[in-house]
Amino acid sequence: MAITEYFIRFLQRRDTLSEDDLARLRAVRTEHVSFASGAVIVPADRAARRSCMMLRGLSARSHQLVGRSEERVITALHVPGDFVDLHGFVLAGLEHSVVAVGPAEVEFIDHSELVEITENFPHLTRLLWMATLIDAAVHRQWLVAAASLRSSAHLAHLLCEIYTRLNTVGAASHHQFMLPLLQRELAEILGYSPIHVNRAVRDLRDRGLIRWAGADVKILNWQGLATLARFDPAYLDMERQSR
Repeated sequence: MAITEYFIRFLQRRDTLSEDDLARLRAVRTEHVSFASGAVIVPADRAARRSCMMLRGLSARSHQLVGRSEERVITALHVPGDFVDLHGFVLAGLEHSVVAVGPAEVEFIDHSELVEITENFPHLTRLLWMATLIDAAVHRQWLVAAASLRSSAHLAHLLCEIYTRLNTVGAASHHQFMLPLLQRELAEILGYSPIHVNRAVRDLRDRGLIRWAGADVKILNWQGLATLARFDPAYLDMERQSR
């Protein structure tokens, strides 16, 4: 199967891809695999020979707490077009697992393909580096949001970010998207109790900012939600420029 067009859109939003770049990306051989909700896509503590890219659904980075086998912390959400564990290409192993959030589909890319790209396509190599740096920037912003925003604003920031990332690659539009997260999982992401998350969701609804039914989220007032969240998408580095 060919590499996902979502990732190509991710790159093209930020830089111009030459015909050679596009041809090489579309020639990458992948293995398409589907996962049920909660299934482990990439296990922790394992030297990988391939990396995965989200095609459909969501996945999360899950960290198991030492000595607490039933507890975990989620430190990232990945959307279609994300190169989820690209850093595993150069690291000896991962300290976290990647798990499916709802039904998910991924494309696995053998590291031999990445070796060939990094040896022969310097521009694509820089863009792969950029992708990992944006991933790191998202993680830093999560830390800032956790330290500076109260529950409703913190949740609002997450919703603004996920929608922006999905919209950038063409996986969501008209301020509507799918977010198949249980309140327990939202609590793990935001660092609150499920009760606090429930109150935050209710608060955003009562303010007329969102409609949330099941996994379907509709942002009714984008400006109001972004203002509450103090959301500035600059950290997603969506400015198109030569890199």
